[in-house]
Amino acid sequence: MSPSNSKVVALVRNEDVEKSSPRRQADALVYDVILPRQNDACAVFTFAARASDIARFARIERAGRNEEGALSGFQRPQIAGHINEIRDYLEKPEAILPNAIIVGFLGGVALERTASGRGRITIATGAEPVGWIVDGQQRFTALSKLADRDFEVFVSGFVCSSLEELHRQFILINSTRPLPKALVYELLPRLGHLPARMSSRSQAALLTEALNYRPDSSLRGMIRQQTNPRGIVRDTVLQKLIMNSISDGALRLYAGDDALLLERGTRLISEFFHAVRHLFAADWDGHTPKSSRLVHGTGIVALGYAMEFLHGVNGAEDRTEFAAGLRPLVGRTAWTSGTWRFDDEIRTWNGLQNVPADLRKLSLHLVDVLRRAREKESGARDDGRPGADPLLDDTLPLLRTLAATPVRER
Repeated sequence: MSPSNSKVVALVRNEDVEKSSPRRQADALVYDVILPRQNDACAVFTFAARASDIARFARIERAGRNEEGALSGFQRPQIAGHINEIRDYLEKPEAILPNAIIVGFLGGVALERTASGRGRITIATGAEPVGWIVDGQQRFTALSKLADRDFEVFVSGFVCSSLEELHRQFILINSTRPLPKALVYELLPRLGHLPARMSSRSQAALLTEALNYRPDSSLRGMIRQQTNPRGIVRDTVLQKLIMNSISDGALRLYAGDDALLLERGTRLISEFFHAVRHLFAADWDGHTPKSSRLVHGTGIVALGYAMEFLHGVNGAEDRTEFAAGLRPLVGRTAWTSGTWRFDDEIRTWNGLQNVPADLRKLSLHLVDVLRRAREKESGARDDGRPGADPLLDDTLPLLRTLAATPVRER
């Protein structure tokens, strides 16, 4: 990045700017701007522009190093999936984009104040853009992919006197603390027209909210959210259990109907955890994730697979049926003390962490105990053939996926 000019230079006379219509010149673009008084050494302004015009005066320069190892640029690589999500949203008639594209300039612009809080900027549009996109590169790239749409967005710009100042502003702008994900997830159920990735999370957040606040829920007040910081079970953990079920489990049949999903899903999960709390009361009551793996993220999500097994194989739907199905686990768990006895190792009760390998190990252990108990009760054979293993049954795709997932080291 080597700016051709480190000063703000006037490209056209004031009278030429005033006469320009439609505010386009052969080598410049002219915009009316909002010009707040902030810092005399670094002017700040805002205006609206089309994406096609932004491309004429702003560039994206990614961080890299030359052969000598010198650093240039500052933007991270593009994220194709994120860009496509933004583009798909912007193609909808109801789309809006209030987030501004932030552009930094070192030169090539003429800025004048025309009235209190207002001004006019003239931006050079030569062979090389004179500005650098400091924030909003994914949004800008998505805008550039729109077809047959004249979409205007806000541009917030600033003029720096040096490259060092431009880099400083980039760091400050991109170092602000984002909204907590948990709060974003709580807000999702109130929104529509979300990308698919966020829609599944929105449905999970909807059920989580119902489980935390409905009077008849076995988990009422126990789920930790931004709006309920005293809860014990983290909302994101329960959402993972729900998303697994919506994707390939018991709730997948209702994924296309939020009202039905809310009714059936809330009841099913509430009834299941009523049974869990009853059978393992000593490991649940008064505990936190640090003192009991039963209310820990690993335990909650692993129990979700047990719920899927009992619902899919035994047809369990209410607390009595779930309690009967879960009873073989009594004495075979180490939620608060003792050791877990897996096929290939022994692990202390608190040795299980919230990592994929441990989650898979615990999930398979719980389901295997339930499976063996059912086979013993029904007299089913356990000879290793597909017909003898419920995990391979097409009615249990979530458990089949779990069994087929390769083991990863911690």
